[in-house]
Amino acid sequence: MKVYHVPCLEDNYSYLIIDERSKEAAVVDPVEAEKVVQFAKQHGVLLKFVLTTHHHLDHAGGNEKIKELLPGIKVYGGSLDNVKGCTDKLENGDNITLGAHLNILSLLTPSHTNGHISYYVTSKEEEDPAVFTGDTLFIASCGKFFEGIAEQMYQSLCVTLGSLPKPTRVYCGHEVM
Repeated sequence: MKVYHVPCLEDNYSYLIIDERSKEAAVVDPVEAEKVVQFAKQHGVLLKFVLTTHHHLDHAGGNEKIKELLPGIKVYGGSLDNVKGCTDKLENGDNITLGAHLNILSLLTPSHTNGHISYYVTSKEEEDPAVFTGDTLFIASCGKFFEGIAEQMYQSLCVTLGSLPKPTRVYCGHEVM
């Protein structure tokens, strides 16, 4: 598994997740769709689907444009969130595969929004797993409570994300918040 961060807007990140054997890729929160599609082309990968963490425009705002640029691409988002451009709604615990070697588990991590999803990615290649936390967990803080309450954030941070294995690499949605 290879992960590339794609800086977007002022302080957002999109991420390109690549199954290196199949050269298939997924993108997390492609707010600047053209930039992400170009980045995928530069790395010689086939962009298969979008993983949207939540409905805020600085994360989901590029979904419609990426659908224009790549007709037929799937756009995943949480079933409890109203994700712009979503074609496939995910429930907590749903699995998606990327190539033959990557598994992506959807984890409901509410509080920033009620339907916020984090994506936990594991590989059959014995690599360290990764989690893409959008606006639930940052490097030194957590997201603001726009729709949820403190108890939900505690559950999201300390129980859901806190139970992931220690070597899990964390990829958050912003540089600073």
